[in-house]
Amino acid sequence: MDRKAWQGKKVLVVGSGISGIGAVTALSRVGALPVLYDSNAALDREELGRKLASDVQAEIVLGELPEEVAAEVALAVLSPGVPTDTEFVNALRDRGLPIWGEIELAYRLGRGRVVGITGTNGKTTTTSLVGEIMAAHCKDVAVVGNIGNPYTLMALEATEETVTVAEISSFQLETIEEFAPQVSAILNVTPDHLNRHHTMENYAAAKEAIAKNQTRAQVCVLNYENAYTRDFGEKRCPARVMWFSSARRLEDGLYLDGEEIWQASAGRKERLMNIHEMNLVGVCNVENVMAAIAIAQAMGVPTETILSVVRQFKAVEHRIEFVATKRGVDYYNDSKGTNPDAAIQGIRAMSKPTVLIGGGYDKQSEYDEWIEAFDGKVKCLVLIGQTRDKIAACARRHGVQNIILADSFEEAFEICVREAVSGDAVLLSPACASWGMFPNYEVRGKLFKELVNRLEDTK
Repeated sequence: MDRKAWQGKKVLVVGSGISGIGAVTALSRVGALPVLYDSNAALDREELGRKLASDVQAEIVLGELPEEVAAEVALAVLSPGVPTDTEFVNALRDRGLPIWGEIELAYRLGRGRVVGITGTNGKTTTTSLVGEIMAAHCKDVAVVGNIGNPYTLMALEATEETVTVAEISSFQLETIEEFAPQVSAILNVTPDHLNRHHTMENYAAAKEAIAKNQTRAQVCVLNYENAYTRDFGEKRCPARVMWFSSARRLEDGLYLDGEEIWQASAGRKERLMNIHEMNLVGVCNVENVMAAIAIAQAMGVPTETILSVVRQFKAVEHRIEFVATKRGVDYYNDSKGTNPDAAIQGIRAMSKPTVLIGGGYDKQSEYDEWIEAFDGKVKCLVLIGQTRDKIAACARRHGVQNIILADSFEEAFEICVREAVSGDAVLLSPACASWGMFPNYEVRGKLFKELVNRLEDTK
């Protein structure tokens, strides 16, 4: 979309968080007239104004949206945290307003080639790795989206030479219209965010939307071992599919055979690397690496460049991140394990008796498969937050008896220090979101690391 077309266009931006601020900033800088709106009337208007750069002009509306403002706007841009099925959003839709999100807006404003990566788990690791691979091959690379850098703020700086690597959540995919990445990837689809999407069918459909505008000239990287992504790739995906598998040899795609990653194509196969050449641990990360290799190859990066970056890449913060060894105990921060499937990968990566911190905000998840994945490794389960009683009951049904409930995160950590002995591991992998106790999983993980690093090495 020609940026000149935005001149004088009044746009309602719903939500005043980082995504909303990014959207307002981008709109103002292309000459639109953004209205920053938040239904929370208790917010500090002056504080919101200070979040905007000095060159950004925006009207700020809090509380109830005045009719005269609603009547003047030509477009609504929703922050990811705003559900698309609320009475308020439906009322905007009934007015005939287009409803976009940050991803659609940034795509319309941006230039260059785009990689879009989604999935229930592994998005951040894969996006970070792809970003580093692309940076080793291309001059101008931006890593954006759900990873923490608003896509909208980067879009205006993009040129035709820019490669944008975007981590995209299901919330962000609900509001795309024309977004069509050169290469997309759906790493996996497992139960999550059902309090928002209501059914797995809705959730899977949101994930699949990342590829809905692609053509056969473009590529979608999919996990052959996930029932949802395999069904999508075999039946509905409009793009050319590149598969990866951690459980079987493929005739066409990347796969794990023993400890070796192979690639098969046109009746030929090639060994790429041994998994012990990587700094990452766990099968989940092997899958992330295979997905990243496939994405980068589809973007034209030479395989030798890809593998060189893979060998040097370190784990991202908060995802099965080794923190320190204290008093003979290894501490791991997996705060990004915000759902049961992610937490399964966390516990599978442990090779020692483990004291595990779980629990948090209730996203209406079920915990049976997570508990079953303990496989005798968890010597003590320490539970916190809204879900602690629900998880405790589930764990007892599966024969886990050493369960301790804590009233605070600090108390949970103290229990872990008390219960762990030399040769054990302590793992923060909650299987739940952090809300209610923390603003986000990053704050939760940083506190865990601070507490670990305060420990003395010897008693």
